[in-house]
Amino acid sequence: MPKIVDPEARREEVVEAVFRVVRRDGLEQASLRNVAEEAGLAIGSVRHYFAGHTELMVFAMQAMNERVVRRLLEHVERLETVGDRLPVAESMLAELLPLDERRREEATIWLAFATAARTRPELRPHAEESYDGLRHLVFRVLDGARRRDRLREDVDLEVEVERLCALIDGLTVHAVLHPDRMDAGTMTRVLRSHLQSLTR
Repeated sequence: MPKIVDPEARREEVVEAVFRVVRRDGLEQASLRNVAEEAGLAIGSVRHYFAGHTELMVFAMQAMNERVVRRLLEHVERLETVGDRLPVAESMLAELLPLDERRREEATIWLAFATAARTRPELRPHAEESYDGLRHLVFRVLDGARRRDRLREDVDLEVEVERLCALIDGLTVHAVLHPDRMDAGTMTRVLRSHLQSLTR
């Protein structure tokens, strides 16, 4: 009797193999053959679930984005129910920083995809979507503080959205490229100090 394979579970296995290859060897090494070998599958099995390399890379990039968004949404729900939103906002934005091994791996993988999107048109819309999502999230946090009269009066909301996004991106890049010099404690202190500097 032929083995019944759950297509979603198999796609997830393949995507996890993509992530392992990208994290270890870089995106340029994530060929169908290398990914299949990493997943312990025949290359034909990978082609059964993904039409080609481009489809697999796009799917993997979307999967990484969705993984982070799911965690962020948990914090968004808490934001609507607490009195002091600053600690919740800090925790939510910290999900985007490589503060532990899991998030460091995610950041490493995401940076590989985002960098590749500069020259690979099929990835560019997903990188843009992620960037727009970050800006929207940061705007929501700061605008919520403004509406509750928690932001300083002199804060330029448009400028501060861009500045906080740049801070998060910069901390992430430094932590991925220089993990021995940009540790979790430093990133947390920088983020907290910045948020506190914007509030009353």
